[in-house]
Amino acid sequence: MSVDAPHLTTGGRAPATDSTIALVAPGRRIRPKPAGKGARRASATILHVVLIVAGIGMVFPFLWMLLTSFKTLPQLLKDPLSVIPNPWTFDNYAQAWEAVPFAQAYLNSAYIAVLVVIGTLITASMAGYAFARIRFRGSKVLFIVFLATQMIPKQVTLIPFYLLMTQLGWVDSHLALIIPGMIANPFAVFLMRQFVLVLPKELEEAALVDGAGRIRTFFTVILPNLKPGLAALSIIVAIDVWNSFLFPLVLLNTPDLFTVPLLLQSFQGQFGSVNYGLVMAASAISTVPMLVVFVIGQRRILNSMAASGLGGR
Repeated sequence: MSVDAPHLTTGGRAPATDSTIALVAPGRRIRPKPAGKGARRASATILHVVLIVAGIGMVFPFLWMLLTSFKTLPQLLKDPLSVIPNPWTFDNYAQAWEAVPFAQAYLNSAYIAVLVVIGTLITASMAGYAFARIRFRGSKVLFIVFLATQMIPKQVTLIPFYLLMTQLGWVDSHLALIIPGMIANPFAVFLMRQFVLVLPKELEEAALVDGAGRIRTFFTVILPNLKPGLAALSIIVAIDVWNSFLFPLVLLNTPDLFTVPLLLQSFQGQFGSVNYGLVMAASAISTVPMLVVFVIGQRRILNSMAASGLGGR
């Protein structure tokens, strides 16, 4: 019995159809054809439109702050909903800078952030290496408990922390912001641990075979390979320390010790109901430095997150 399938002959082979596949290979699954270029372009266009709208919504408050900082007081009183300053003025920035000691607050925030970043990079990288490579009894449980402390809101620990700082005599001192910030950062330890885990163990084993101990192996082999993670972590910690408000508000009382967020809060209390232009200028002065740092380092942060295994891969 012959099967009439002229399209299966070798002489004039025609494109295979679903019936042909079912006849020749009954057990073979028929895969649906992929969506065409038009459907993919439409979905990509919709996605880009949604992202653009969301981006505008996020950037608009910052743009409104900048534009308002260049408005004069008569314009704010006459037409507070206007967008474009008319006329443009830079007097708000000069008055805001002279009204309160912004220079001292900048110095306080800068050196606190630098010291905390340096200390965090050292302690977090060493702790991350220990949790990733050194096995001891209860290491996993200790790491889970240490990481779980990140789930506790800072407001819960505020009173015990204040009492501890009182016992140490660090209230109304920058030590209360610097020392704890160096040694108590679960996210930093977790991030460094992830970076150490992706490093080949052969590097460490070769150093141990050559006679290097744990400390020498860490500083000569592990630490140089953690530079991308350290760079990303330094930016994250610097932004977090610069924007910290709650603990400095409770711990610092002397105006000369105020950080930028504290000084901005006191500035808003003086001029918030009088001149929004001055308040927006002061807000821009306190926000722009860290915004520039983040814009410059955002690609490094994303690349480091992806390399550490936190990028969803």
